[in-house]
Amino acid sequence: MADFEMKKRQSVSVFISHLRQSKQLRRFGDIIYVSRRMKYVVIYMDQDQVTSNVQRLKQLGFVKKVVVSPRNQINMNFDETLSKYRLTEEDQEKIKDQSEEK
Repeated sequence: MADFEMKKRQSVSVFISHLRQSKQLRRFGDIIYVSRRMKYVVIYMDQDQVTSNVQRLKQLGFVKKVVVSPRNQINMNFDETLSKYRLTEEDQEKIKDQSEEK
C-alpha cells in the first residue's frame, strides 16, 4: 500500500478582464473560487510550481494582475507570541473573583 504524501499548496489570486477566460486557468491548478463581481479567480497550485506558473499567467493577455498569497511567510505558532504577554496581579485577581462568583 502506498503512503499518502501531502503536497504543499499555495493560493494565487488572478484578476482577469472577462469571466469566460476563467476556464482556461484550470490547467494551472484547482480553481477554488470565482468572483463574478470583482472578476478574479482563486487557484490552488503546488508550491514548487508557483513561480513558473505566475510568470506564465502574467504573459496571458486577459490577465490583469496576479497576487500570490503570503500565508506561507506568516508565523502560525501563536503560543510564542501569547507567552510574551502576562497578566498583572490585579487582572489575575479579577479573573479569580469572577470565577468564584459563578
